[in-house]
Amino acid sequence: MGGIHVPVLFQAVLDGLQVRPGGLYIDATVGGGGHAAGMLAASSPGGRLLGLDRDPAAVEAASVRLVSYAGRVVLVHSSFTRLAEIAHACHFVPADGILFDIGLSSLQLADPTRGFAFKADGPLDMRFDPTAGGLTAAALVNHLSLEELATLLYRYGEERQSRRIAEAIIAARPLHTTKELAVIVERGVRRRGRIHPATRTFQALRIAVNDELAALEEALPQAVEVLAPGGRLAVISFHSLEDRLVKRFMRRESRDCICPPESPVCICGHRATLRLVMRKPVRPTADEVAANPRSRSARLRVAERIAVSSEGLSG
Repeated sequence: MGGIHVPVLFQAVLDGLQVRPGGLYIDATVGGGGHAAGMLAASSPGGRLLGLDRDPAAVEAASVRLVSYAGRVVLVHSSFTRLAEIAHACHFVPADGILFDIGLSSLQLADPTRGFAFKADGPLDMRFDPTAGGLTAAALVNHLSLEELATLLYRYGEERQSRRIAEAIIAARPLHTTKELAVIVERGVRRRGRIHPATRTFQALRIAVNDELAALEEALPQAVEVLAPGGRLAVISFHSLEDRLVKRFMRRESRDCICPPESPVCICGHRATLRLVMRKPVRPTADEVAANPRSRSARLRVAERIAVSSEGLSG
């Protein structure tokens, strides 16, 4: 595939963030730098961007992609769980816009040594940051009990045949490569459809290895803290677990009171920090899906930071 890869929902992200000249922007998942390049171009001549990624290979790729913006971009190898700390240290507070693009990058999928793809053979790794140590997918596949493995596949992959797959894996282990795992899962399921039978299993293992949902839960409140009033938060998710988490967070933060419905009077003291820019997520167009089939499940949600009144409920 020739040319520079265009990231998912590229123009929708720039429009949603309302990128403007001279603004301060944070790409919390900089990946190969595609969205970051768009934000830097749209914020020219004086706009600046802070890019984070827990994958050191992504930071290296972004530094090459964004070399023409030297002086306007700061790249940091870090999980977005340290978003607020790094934004303060790098003087990106208050920020005018923050993007989270949650999911695998083309860079990660294209490298079989990372273990994310089942179509090419590689070690069962799946760690976003191999330099940080931690459990690999191989450790989970080969050492979890039947109940633990079935629960993991159901919880993080929403895999309805989780127990059958877990039984097939345990009967075949030890497993060491992506191809081995994909073949075992394919044999163990009673399903054929548009997506490969191993897709949900690989998703579940990747989420568990990198503790992705907990990391996102930790980072979203930090993004709100860092945003300027009027600043925008944009989140692209690729599966329902992430999207539900983002949707719940944005809706909660757009309400002044989050007490249970049966509570006769507000006792929570919560004040809205966000305004929903859209009620429903933006989805890729048919043309974008045709050009990039991986974009088909992408959903973009955008919210705007509002000033919080210190006296009583707003409005």
